[in-house]
Amino acid sequence: MPVQLDHTIVGASDKRTSATFLAEVLGLGPPTTFGPFAVVKLANGVSLDFMDHEEVHPRHYAFLVTEQEFDEIFGRIRARGLDFWADPFQRQPGRINTGDGGRGVYWHDPDGHVLELVTRPYGG
Repeated sequence: MPVQLDHTIVGASDKRTSATFLAEVLGLGPPTTFGPFAVVKLANGVSLDFMDHEEVHPRHYAFLVTEQEFDEIFGRIRARGLDFWADPFQRQPGRINTGDGGRGVYWHDPDGHVLELVTRPYGG
């Protein structure tokens, strides 16, 4: 069997709030509970398992989506009035990027994790 990512743990100040935020913005079903985790399952079988942490260290999570999914998710980002950028360094506010022939955008979750949406893998 080839090596595949199964899940990763995401630190959150409130696991349920953060997991619900991500699931709603991405248009996924509500998070499930597994032990101490609020679990957001992605289409490729990978899950983001949110866990309460006293001290959260923001990380970067990127999601590959279709053009139609991008439009839908980006619509939800805008409808929520979330700040967004064309770049991870927040130098291009209120814009999306068109790197590698696709589209991309960055925004933050409630704990400051940098979330990224792309329609094409970089360099691909």
